[in-house]
Amino acid sequence: MTQTIAPRVRTLVLLLLAAACALLAGAGPASAHAAVTGSDPGQGAVVDKAPARITLTFSEQVALSDDSLRVLDPEGKRVDTAEPANVSGTTYAVPLHSGLPDGTYTVAYQVVSADSHPVAGAYTFSIGAPSKTSVSVSGQSTDDGVVGWLYGFGRYVSYAGFIVMTGGAAFVLACWRRGSGVRPVQRFVVSGWVALTASTLALLLLRGSFTGSGKVSDIFDLSLLGQVLQTKSGAALVSRLLLLAAAALFIAVLFGAYDKREDAEEKRDLTFGLSIGGVVVAAGLAASWAMSEHASVGLQAGIAMPVDVLHLLAVAAWLGGLGALLVALYRAPADTPVDAPAVRRFSQVAFGSVLALIATGTYQSWRQLGSWSAFTDTRYGQLLLAKIALVVVLVGVAWISRRWTGQLAETVPVEASAVREKERVGAGAESAGDADIAAVGDGEASVKGEGGEAPVKGEGEGDSGLGTDEHPDSEHPDSERAAQLARQQAARDAARQKRMRDADPNRFGLRRSVLAEAGIAVVLLAVTTVLTQTEPGRTEQEAKAATSASASSSADTGASGALTLNMPFDTGGEDGKGIVTIDVDPARVGGNEMHVYVERPNGRAFDIPEVKVEFTLKAKDIGPLPVVPDHIATGHWSANGVQIPMAGDWQVDVTVRTSDIDEVTVSKNAQIG
Repeated sequence: MTQTIAPRVRTLVLLLLAAACALLAGAGPASAHAAVTGSDPGQGAVVDKAPARITLTFSEQVALSDDSLRVLDPEGKRVDTAEPANVSGTTYAVPLHSGLPDGTYTVAYQVVSADSHPVAGAYTFSIGAPSKTSVSVSGQSTDDGVVGWLYGFGRYVSYAGFIVMTGGAAFVLACWRRGSGVRPVQRFVVSGWVALTASTLALLLLRGSFTGSGKVSDIFDLSLLGQVLQTKSGAALVSRLLLLAAAALFIAVLFGAYDKREDAEEKRDLTFGLSIGGVVVAAGLAASWAMSEHASVGLQAGIAMPVDVLHLLAVAAWLGGLGALLVALYRAPADTPVDAPAVRRFSQVAFGSVLALIATGTYQSWRQLGSWSAFTDTRYGQLLLAKIALVVVLVGVAWISRRWTGQLAETVPVEASAVREKERVGAGAESAGDADIAAVGDGEASVKGEGGEAPVKGEGEGDSGLGTDEHPDSEHPDSERAAQLARQQAARDAARQKRMRDADPNRFGLRRSVLAEAGIAVVLLAVTTVLTQTEPGRTEQEAKAATSASASSSADTGASGALTLNMPFDTGGEDGKGIVTIDVDPARVGGNEMHVYVERPNGRAFDIPEVKVEFTLKAKDIGPLPVVPDHIATGHWSANGVQIPMAGDWQVDVTVRTSDIDEVTVSKNAQIG
C-alpha cells in the first residue's frame, strides 16, 4: 500500500506547485499599492502655455530617485531640468525648461510606494495643440519582465519558508515532542529555514533592479545594493537575515540538545525556554513583513502592524503544522509513529489559529477594502473572495480530518494490546508460525512472511555466509549469528508494524484528508502572495473617484481648465532672482483654489518673506482684488475660496519680497471664466 501511495503523493504535490506557479505568473509580479490621484497638467489636458513644472499627487507617500519623474517632448528628448522633489504631502514636482514649443508631451513616472511596491506609469498632455509623438505610453513599467517574475517567486518562497520553519517547529514543541528526533520532521523544518534564508538573500539582490531598471544585468550591481540597504525594505530584509541566525540556533537546540535530554525536569525547563525564544524569533520574522508592507501605511498603522504579525503567526501555526503532520504521517519510522494525542493537540492548535485568522482577517479586509462594493469592483476584493473560499474549503477538510483523528484514537488501545500479546508469545514462536529466516549467502538473509520474501543485508560481507557452520574470520560465530538474526527479527517486526499501521483504514483516511489540506494550503499561499502584491481595494476606489472628479471638473470648466502662469522675477538683491508660478483651479467664475510656487532659476523651491497676489479686470473696472495666501511648505503658498466675480481677461499681479527692502511686482494677463 505504501508503494502505491507515495507516487500519488509526489504527483499531487507537483501538480499543486504547478498550479501555484501558474497563479503567480498569471497575476503579474507586482501591482502598484500607491495610485496617482491627481496631476497638473492632467492626463490628456491641452494648455495654452508651457507649464513651469509637472506635479503628480499619489494616494500615499512615495520614494523618489533621480529619474522618478521624466518629461519627454514629441521626439522623446527629456525636457525636465532637475531632480523631482516633494512639494507638499503626497504631491511631487519636477521643473521644466522654459519656452517649450507646442506639441504632445509624455510624463513617465517610476516611484516606490511607502509599502515597498514599485509604481510606474505614463500619460500625455499637450501645449497649444496635440501632435504626433514618438514616445510610447505603454510598457513604462520595469517590473513586468524576468526580474519582476523572479521577485514575485522569491516572495512566495519566503512566505512558504517562514510557514514551514515556524509551523513545523511549533508542531514539534506543542503537539509531538517525540518528533524532535524524527529525521523527516527535522529535514522539513530545516528546509523551511534554508528556503527563507535563500529567498531573503535573493530578494536583497533583486530589489535594486526590481524597483529600478528591471534589467537582469543590474541584479549584482553593488551600488544598487547599497541604495537598497538604505531603504525601509532593505532594512527589513537585513533584520530578517539577522533573526534567521537566531532561528538557526533555535533549530540546532531543538533537534540536538533537546532531543537528547532524558531528565524530565530539565526537558520541561528547556521546553519552556524554547517556547518563549521561538515565539520571540517568529514574531520578529513576521514583523519584518508587517513593518515594510501593507500594514505599515494607511489607516491605523499602529494597530495594523501587530495585527498583521498575529495573522502571519496564526497562518504559520496552522499551515506549517499541517505540513509537519503530513510528513509525520507518511515518513515517520515505524518505531516512532505520530500518535492520536499528537494529532488531537494539533487539531486544537489549528482551531485556535483559525479563530485568530478570522478576527485578524476581518480587520485587515475592512482596512484594505473600506466598502462592500470593493469586494466585487476591485481586483483586490476579488482575490480576497477567492482566498476566503479556499479557507472555507480548507476548514471543511480539516473537520473531516478531525473525525478521522477521533476514530484513530479509538484504535490505539487495540493496537497496544496486540503488541503486548506479541511480546507475551515471544519472538521464537512467532518466527516459527509466521516466517522462515533462510540463509542466502554473502551476508544476506531472506525473510518470508506476509509480504513475501525480502532479502535483508547483514553486517558480514565477504567470503563467510550465513547458514554454514564455518566462520574462519570470526572468533565467536554463535554470537555473530545471534546478532544477525536479532537484526533481521527487528527489521521484520518494524516492517510488520508499518504494514499493520498502513492497513488501518482510520490512519489511511487521516493521511488522505491531511494531504488534501496541504494541497489546498499550497494554492491558498499562492493566492495570498498575489494578494499582498495587489493594490488595495480602498486605494483603487479612491484613485477612481479622484480621476472621475478630475474629469468632471474638466468638463464643467470647458476648454480652459486650470490656469497656470509662470512669471520670472528679479528683486535686485541677493538671491533675488527666481520664478513665481500661479495655479488657479478651476479658473472659472465663482470660488477657485490658488497655489503659489516660488523657485530658484535651477528649479529648487525656496522661501521668501512675503508674497501677495491681486486680480484686476480693467475692462469692467473691477479690482484690484487682493489675495494673501497661506504658507504651506518650502516655496509653496495656498489660498482657498478665491472669488472671481465674472469672466474676462484678468490681470494677475504678484508681489514678491525677498528681503526687508528688496521687492518687485510682476504681472500677466489670463482669460478666466
